[in-house]
Amino acid sequence: MSQSDKTVSASQTMGFQAEVKQLLHLMIHSLYSNKEIFLRELVSNASDACDKLRFEALDNPDLFEGDTDLRIRVEFDQEQRTITISDNGIGMSHEEVINNLGTIARSGTKEFFSNLTGDKQKDAQLIGQFGVGFYSSFIVAEHVSVFTRRAGLPETDAVLWESDGQGEFSVTKVEKADRGTAVTLKLREEEDEFLSGWKLREVLRRYSDHISLPVQMLKEEWNDEKSEMVVTTEWEAINQASALWTRPRQEISDDQYKDFYKHISHDYEDPLAWTHNKVEGRSEYTQLLFIPGRAPLDLYDREMRRGVKLYVKRVFIMDDAEQLLPAYLRFVRGVIDSSDLPLNVSREILQESRDVRSIREGSTKRVLSLIESITEDTEKYANFWSQFGAVLKEGVGEDISNQQRIASLLRFASTHNDSSVQNVSLADYIGRMKEGQDKIYYVTAESWEAAKNSPHLEVFRKKGIEVILMSDRVDEWMMSFLREFDGKSFVSVAKGGLDLENMADEDEKKHREEIAEQFKPVIDRLNKSLDGQVKEVRVTSRLVDSPSCVVVDEHELSPHLVRMLQSAGQDVPDMKPVLEINPEHALVQRIKDESDSEFDDWAQLLLDQALLAEGANLKDPANFVKRMNRMLMGS
Repeated sequence: MSQSDKTVSASQTMGFQAEVKQLLHLMIHSLYSNKEIFLRELVSNASDACDKLRFEALDNPDLFEGDTDLRIRVEFDQEQRTITISDNGIGMSHEEVINNLGTIARSGTKEFFSNLTGDKQKDAQLIGQFGVGFYSSFIVAEHVSVFTRRAGLPETDAVLWESDGQGEFSVTKVEKADRGTAVTLKLREEEDEFLSGWKLREVLRRYSDHISLPVQMLKEEWNDEKSEMVVTTEWEAINQASALWTRPRQEISDDQYKDFYKHISHDYEDPLAWTHNKVEGRSEYTQLLFIPGRAPLDLYDREMRRGVKLYVKRVFIMDDAEQLLPAYLRFVRGVIDSSDLPLNVSREILQESRDVRSIREGSTKRVLSLIESITEDTEKYANFWSQFGAVLKEGVGEDISNQQRIASLLRFASTHNDSSVQNVSLADYIGRMKEGQDKIYYVTAESWEAAKNSPHLEVFRKKGIEVILMSDRVDEWMMSFLREFDGKSFVSVAKGGLDLENMADEDEKKHREEIAEQFKPVIDRLNKSLDGQVKEVRVTSRLVDSPSCVVVDEHELSPHLVRMLQSAGQDVPDMKPVLEINPEHALVQRIKDESDSEFDDWAQLLLDQALLAEGANLKDPANFVKRMNRMLMGS
């Protein structure tokens, strides 16, 4: 960056967004052992700037300003103790400089900072999830300046941004003859190792070999007179400057794949897995897709733009082509390079294109195959499931054509081992079915503890029948679409009348019939007492230790789903549950001969406690407390 390019006007001093100050402090102290990533991040930003220029120039070729030879350059000055990373990409305007370098405009910022612990190792991992980017400059620099002009703007509309990372930055209007951006770092005293051509080349080759643009440095030659290496005026490319995804797989090392993932995702950690394929046929395209090791903080914000990078014939088109993969695979990162799409493709065209539908279907199947391959490593898949399982469940309802394939990847907790760990597959469950069992039984609740302790499980525990315990928010919605797996239908233990007759012997069946007949007068009294509050009262065989429970009919909303919808502010029709009572419970036996007034109190108590066991909110909790106290004192 030549100082002669600048004509300084009035400077404006501004304060960093509060989150930026905190992030800068954490970066300098938590990522210090990985300080060379600053070079990777700045070169990645320069590459993105060149890609964006190439894309915008499709509609406006004048943005090239006569220079179509895109490149990135890295220089160092030992005397001044500076490193400069420059590009002739799109550049930034005054407004873009303030927005991009003064704030963190990313969903999940608040959650990110609330999760920071002060533990350097853990915080470094969180920062990796959040992305490091431009601010990593301050890991090694005591002062950073950004000299930039957006392509297409006059030379007098350039901007100089400067900061020491302590809390403020200045923005000055200057002149710049050429478009693009130059970032100059004034290194700290202890960072001498980066003022070496050999060191910079070594880092650049490691982190930037996959970048499709030339990354250049001034050539160094041995000078016999001085007996040292001297810098010449000739630029030389440090990297191969060929897009990684265009190379044969056998020529790419695992480390190169990992570095490319970090380049496109700005992630701090290695990916969990990846797949690289060239597809030929009706549509021709290359896909290089990665599954991250950790979920990003904004994974559940469905409004955030996300998706893979789209290239057409190696020309960058857009960063977040979300049409190329379904929403439930929004955690996937990578590149898809099409040979068939037009260079001027837009988001609207992507939605209508037959070629895009073909790419989407093919890429979806490829990612599902990749996930299936991860299941072979139990520990690795457990990590994947803990990060992305709840999102993958969305695919059951969103992608009917792959529903059974997705279902085979699902993992749940169950009563088999009474653990909250979700490691039971549907195939595992079916393999453990009891003789005569032809249904997959499950229960949904707001937490694993609530599911585990549900009174609906009592008869299943007694008979040794496994029940899947579901407690993710998405589970209720998912099960409205998932009707069967491998020929076995799903049954909620909290809905309808359970058909357990196939697993009951003749004595059990006869005993149930006798009890139901004996308790018919009590059932009639309960129906009368609770008229208007329940659909009906009936004797049940699903309870062993509890006196009562509430259920809903097969096709009605469960109490759990009703609560979720209400908490989201949605209107839900008033639904009356069915109250089922356990005729062999001591409490139920006691109320048979109670007077009408006391009977009404007991009837209400049976209903209220059944609702509470389901996690429901009572309409009149104060009256419930009074009634309970009155009955305890009279007992």
